[in-house]
Amino acid sequence: MAVSKHSNASSFFFILMDLPGLEASHYWTAIPICLIYVLSVLGNMTIMHTVKSVSSLHTPMYIFLSMLSMADLGLSASTLPSMAIVFLLGQRMIGTATCFMQLFFIHTFSVIESAVLLAMAFDRCVAIREPLRYATILTTRRIGAIGLAVVVRSAALHLPLPVLLGRLTFPPVSALSHSYCVHPDVLRLSCSSTVVNSGFGLFVMLSTLGMDAVLILLSYVLILKTVLSIASNAERLKAFNTCISHICAVLLFYSPLVSLSMIHRFGKKKLPALVYMLLSYLHFLMPPVLNPIVYSVKTKEIRVHILKMLHLKKH
Repeated sequence: MAVSKHSNASSFFFILMDLPGLEASHYWTAIPICLIYVLSVLGNMTIMHTVKSVSSLHTPMYIFLSMLSMADLGLSASTLPSMAIVFLLGQRMIGTATCFMQLFFIHTFSVIESAVLLAMAFDRCVAIREPLRYATILTTRRIGAIGLAVVVRSAALHLPLPVLLGRLTFPPVSALSHSYCVHPDVLRLSCSSTVVNSGFGLFVMLSTLGMDAVLILLSYVLILKTVLSIASNAERLKAFNTCISHICAVLLFYSPLVSLSMIHRFGKKKLPALVYMLLSYLHFLMPPVLNPIVYSVKTKEIRVHILKMLHLKKH
């Protein structure tokens, strides 16, 4: 019996992409990937443990930092399974349910991270513009409500994605552009109309990542306005220095994301496939690794506690 040209969502598979030109070197490419994940887990767990252990860090700024570490761990865990299968075992085929579940968690944790970065920008804005009201505005109860709203918004907006994808038809076997599933990459392989899916995906992106980016920018406009109004240069530098770590985290997260979104929206005709894959890896792999390093280096309280931990272990 001949195989039908197109299949519904219950009978097709995706082929995950290996690094172009390195398909035969699975074990060698697995080493840096696994190292990145180990560093991500250790770094973010250290940040969370430090904030929990040191009572002086039980403030809104560091609670939000713990939320960022949790989002980083979730983002890493969402991409690890398929990447480990591709790079360690050389197995590139993934089923429908697994792929759709993975893209749901990848996009959900990505939006959670974006929302936490917005909450951290709001925290810095309040701390610099309203220092006397800081403790009364950002109470523990309000921080908990913000955290709950972040998770609910992200999960609720992305729940329809697997459902809408399940209504489309695809070739029996389709090759993805990455070693994990993301919505734009899966969507481009569909044989049926994707108007509804594309429209909803664009709405989700603009109402989450897009809106968050605009509000973060607005927060820093207000912060900059306040900082420039401070007469003392030393105080001005001190106030702005509290934002440096957050600015680095924002740039780490949004720079590859914006580039990747533009690539998926407007095609890939000029650059080699490896460039697009590495850009995607930068977005999903680098922030979870570099965020703990940035905050450890730039935040004295965290740096001191980590050094104390290392000193105690030596003795």
